[in-house]
Amino acid sequence: MDRETVAVEAAREGAALAADLFRTPLDVATKASATDYVTEADTGAQRRIVDRVTGAYPDDGIVGEEGDRRKRLRTGETAWVIDPIDGTTNYVRGIPFWATSVAAVEDGETVAAVNCLPAVGVEYCAGTEATTRDGEETEVSDETALETSIVAPTLRYGREHGEAYGRLLDTLSPAVGDVRRLGSAQTTLSLVAGGRIDAAVGVGRSHPWDTVAGVHLIRQAGGTVTDLAGDPWTPRSEGLVASGGGIHDDLLALLS
Repeated sequence: MDRETVAVEAAREGAALAADLFRTPLDVATKASATDYVTEADTGAQRRIVDRVTGAYPDDGIVGEEGDRRKRLRTGETAWVIDPIDGTTNYVRGIPFWATSVAAVEDGETVAAVNCLPAVGVEYCAGTEATTRDGEETEVSDETALETSIVAPTLRYGREHGEAYGRLLDTLSPAVGDVRRLGSAQTTLSLVAGGRIDAAVGVGRSHPWDTVAGVHLIRQAGGTVTDLAGDPWTPRSEGLVASGGGIHDDLLALLS
């Protein structure tokens, strides 16, 4: 079975477990900060995904958010990048913007990516060709004007990053049509891939599970993803700018 098929099946299985537990009483713990949550849904969904992946590809590496899984991709390896619930703060508060994310990477190149958004009934998927939304091919936005664009800050901004987040908002708000933050990086990147949001911006280095799948969806949908300097984005990049392409240069100039 090819990795795209396994990615779809694994993501759906993890998303189904998370969806079953959504808006039910859960034990909630914290990790790095008071708002960095983890629940039994996160750990259970990740376990279900890992079991599906390792059953098909036992020799592949696993990079996952929860537990003691490895946190970085290694050069030249074949590995899976997993986030069972991207947007756990939304999840524990009953907000439907969260995603179950699975991506397969071969020698630095993403070959399959799936973001399931079960609470809103949407699934984004990409192999080595097009990106689909619920099985139908989708494309990025064709917006060309910053002043009418919707731009979403992405990645996690807790109290420890408040100053950087404030600077980003001060930069974006006067120049773009609207600023949206959804609280789930993979949801945000999926919406860029589907043309619902014109661009997404992150500052600093990101975690692979927050970005790898969504970046692949955007690129396969015809979009552009770079670091803040305009170089092609990789999991080791500082910063992320993703767009349909028409406002990309203007957005980079603004952020510089």
